[in-house]
Amino acid sequence: MNKLNNDQDHFNVLRKLQKSPESTQRELAEDLGFSLGKLNYCLKALRQKGLVKISNFKKNPNKINYFYVLTPKGIAIKTKLTVNFMKRKMLEYEELKKELKNKISD
Repeated sequence: MNKLNNDQDHFNVLRKLQKSPESTQRELAEDLGFSLGKLNYCLKALRQKGLVKISNFKKNPNKINYFYVLTPKGIAIKTKLTVNFMKRKMLEYEELKKELKNKISD
């Protein structure tokens, strides 16, 4: 997996976790269009980087439910990835605008 796709996947997971920290892994995978294995791979990488903290619900008898919390470092990285995402989209927009202008003038 190349770095750009990896960053995009991590950005998407961080965004979804921040919005829905109590979602199950199956729900997260479905919402993101990921396989469960791909989601687990991303969550493990984010946890190893110190961007996400994963803990069980303490009072829930079903201990397979988890709560995902972005760490301060995770929030900072998510912000950086958001800025990079916006920069890429603005460049794409400008390129498309030039292409359209060239096609119209042809």
